[in-house]
Amino acid sequence: MMTIQKPGIIALSMALLALQSPAEEAGPSAEEIAKELANPNTALASLNFKNQFRWFDGDLPNADGQFGFTTLFQPVFPFPLGNGDQIIFRPALPLLIDQPVYNPARLDFDSESGLGDLVFDLIYAGSGDKGIIWAAGIVSTVPTATAGNLGGGQWSIGPEILIGQVTEDYVIGVLPSHQWDVGGWGDSQVNVSSAQVFATFLPGGGWNVGTSPIMSYNWDSGEWTIPLNLSFGKTVMWGDTPWKISAEVNYYIERPDAFGPEWMVGINFAPVVENVMAGWFR
Repeated sequence: MMTIQKPGIIALSMALLALQSPAEEAGPSAEEIAKELANPNTALASLNFKNQFRWFDGDLPNADGQFGFTTLFQPVFPFPLGNGDQIIFRPALPLLIDQPVYNPARLDFDSESGLGDLVFDLIYAGSGDKGIIWAAGIVSTVPTATAGNLGGGQWSIGPEILIGQVTEDYVIGVLPSHQWDVGGWGDSQVNVSSAQVFATFLPGGGWNVGTSPIMSYNWDSGEWTIPLNLSFGKTVMWGDTPWKISAEVNYYIERPDAFGPEWMVGINFAPVVENVMAGWFR
């Protein structure tokens, strides 16, 4: 069975690299990899493709029934350190398709497509006794949107911390963060607090089921965005490559009054890849 101690994580990562060699017959099972991927401080590198369908609602004319599609590319690059801790870099770049944008001249919505703003976090991650995990670092938004209506036009940055627990049967924790704008050309300011509360249960066979809602509060507008979230997934082996396939649904019990998401349904694919940067900080 996989252990949750630092040497076990590194050993699993090295064993996964052996899957790239056709001469190696034994390797970690899909169940072991599923447990490692459930850990936000995972030592495994992966390429996450999150496909999200959103339906919107609000007080603006014709807000009810608006919808859009987002593909979010979020690779995870861990850098294991000699002491067993890690530096983890997670960029996330959205491709927005048919994003509803309100046109006050027509009192109706137009649709726009293009890249959104790049968000990334860079954290130092470690673990302690009894499966306790922790991390601290920064989260930042870079104004990479290809159209003004698809991003905020602001550079923003702030602190991020994580505390949780990993066992053989579950992973629980919380990931709060805050961002302030530090420059840019957009009209709106950024002063937003967020928190992701996660609880993932691991029934075996590579399966996972849980919840990981991302709640946020805009200090300038005084508005909350709070979803109820349910997710489930399974890690499978396709050839020599482990894949995590999952689905999730969000129902937003709090959202901006004028316009905001009401439902989100996501289908996600995440192949585990060789961590070619694993030795950079050793």
